[in-house]
Amino acid sequence: MRTDPTDTGGLFTGRRPGTRPVRYRDTPERGGDARQYFDDWFSVGILVLMTLIGVSFWGPIPAGCMWIGSQVSYWADSLMLGIVTAFFAMLAALFVGLVVMKRLDHVWIVVRRAAGHDQREGVIGRIFAVSAGIGVILFTIWLLVFAGLGPTIAPNGG
Repeated sequence: MRTDPTDTGGLFTGRRPGTRPVRYRDTPERGGDARQYFDDWFSVGILVLMTLIGVSFWGPIPAGCMWIGSQVSYWADSLMLGIVTAFFAMLAALFVGLVVMKRLDHVWIVVRRAAGHDQREGVIGRIFAVSAGIGVILFTIWLLVFAGLGPTIAPNGG
């Protein structure tokens, strides 16, 4: 009797539809050299796109959602409506970004396998870590160079 939750897809004795783990062939089929070269570079392009989406979580998406909220606040003459709009716009944009990144992660696995690599796990966790590091660095540069902390750290003698 199968009762292990990882084997049955949850706490039920039978597996729920669509919850079976993905099983790949032991070794992926290898195409020609030109095809493998193309697939390798295509997978790098997917990684770059995923990283750009992840970095956009730290700046462009929040800034764009705050702009949307400011426009709603101006046209409706209600600050609360603008704040609520910005919040829900950011929530929606972040969830859409996560969905896109997850789908790109699945595509990346398939492309890597098509290139002849035995790829079974995605890289979305590592992409988030790299994106967070890039986001922190860019935010620190913005805060120290362009925002208000620059003059307080190095006063201009006045």
